[in-house]
Amino acid sequence: MELTANIKNYIDKSVLCWLATVSKDNMPNVSPKEIFNYYKTDSIIVANIASPQTVSNIKHNANVCISFIDVLVQKGFQIKGKAMIVKKTDLEFSDMETVLLKMTHGKFPFSSITKITIEQVKPIIAPKYLLYPETTEDSQIESAKKQYGLKIEK
Repeated sequence: MELTANIKNYIDKSVLCWLATVSKDNMPNVSPKEIFNYYKTDSIIVANIASPQTVSNIKHNANVCISFIDVLVQKGFQIKGKAMIVKKTDLEFSDMETVLLKMTHGKFPFSSITKITIEQVKPIIAPKYLLYPETTEDSQIESAKKQYGLKIEK
């Protein structure tokens, strides 16, 4: 399954994503990730900065779910797929590292990368859009800014 321009746009606008994994004891784990991006046409990559539980879980069970939203528009995507841990010794590491280093500016060291190959995509949309069909993205942004105490520019 390929990443669409719309999915890439939401990745670009999202500050954090949440990566869900499962331990060998079948305990779920959700971990926020700051350094993530799309890679080629069918993958999302995440820098493993402080992620020992995530890495351990993926080694046991490759099934993952990653979610990200634009917090002001309150739309985004939930993506399910298979994850693998890419190490510095792997051929793809250098290309992936280049993508992620642009985001970290070298300030967050990482020695491995989680690569997620996409299998399922589901849009995330705030209930307000469904319950109140007259809701526009602009009105949702204004509402979110008020809720988060952000300055509203006109």
